[in-house]
Amino acid sequence: MTADPRGLGAWLVDAALDRSVVGGYSKFGYAMRRRLSNWPDDPPAGALVGREALVTGASSGLGKQSCADLAGLGARVHLVVRNLQKGEVVRRELLEQLPDSEFVLWRCDVSDLRDVERFCQEYAAESGRLDVLVHNAGVMPAQRTESAQGHELAMATHVLGPLRLTESLRPQLAVSGSSRVVLVTSGGMYAQQLPVTDPEYRRGGYHGATAYARSKRVQVALLPVLTRRWSADGISVHAMHPGWANTPGVADSLPLFHRVTRPILRDNSEGADTTAWLAAAEPPPPSGMLWQDRRPRPEHVVPWTKETESAQQSMWQWCALTVGIESAN
Repeated sequence: MTADPRGLGAWLVDAALDRSVVGGYSKFGYAMRRRLSNWPDDPPAGALVGREALVTGASSGLGKQSCADLAGLGARVHLVVRNLQKGEVVRRELLEQLPDSEFVLWRCDVSDLRDVERFCQEYAAESGRLDVLVHNAGVMPAQRTESAQGHELAMATHVLGPLRLTESLRPQLAVSGSSRVVLVTSGGMYAQQLPVTDPEYRRGGYHGATAYARSKRVQVALLPVLTRRWSADGISVHAMHPGWANTPGVADSLPLFHRVTRPILRDNSEGADTTAWLAAAEPPPPSGMLWQDRRPRPEHVVPWTKETESAQQSMWQWCALTVGIESAN
């Protein structure tokens, strides 16, 4: 059997885009990859009919787009937002776009562990199952800010809250035997080490972008642990980074970056594409991996960010203790 030169060429182009960063993260990289012969097929129409999907941070940007994408595949979509008034505006806009879909609005501050528990109890009382859970809520504080329980806000929003929420809804996720959890992470984590000795960012000068990237590094580093923990219930877990997307969060938190890169930023549809694909692709994508543009990506690009197994376990132990769950996996 001879190798397909076009297929090999597609893999080489994809890898070159990924290593170039600018090429792979921009809208041009997405457009080019879609034209390659190894681009995975779109999920079929109706792939999520009869399924329940939940998206945090659903009131704007990638979260709102993911709600539309999942509903377009047939799911009943639960929008989790902090501001119900803003969320209701978004829910109505989504209904105008997809009048045959069903969108359910919920209020929850994902950074607040007590509020997460309150929400999960309400959701469990209303719905007996959950097939897709997208952790999209994100923050990038300009200065060090703490959650209701006194945890650094980026870590609370991106790691602690999602972990507590997933654990609390584990019975609902286990119902189908093939549910999927997607963590929306960031390529910024490539520059950060696992913050094992200072998870709350108490030492040194605080930088919001660094806090954001550190918490995203934790998301990716815990993928193997969470895969082992949840696989027995038929729950797969994935992380995806959207590339550079033109979202309100980027414009507000990184105004200089936004101004410089705006001509090459992805729109929300391009940035959120892999989230919907991970939620609906068949056969199911393998659990415990980092994805971008429908392909698994390396978790490290420089050697000094690689964590040891001991560091990974220490990080996991801290997270489990902080959110109040058993750390055995």
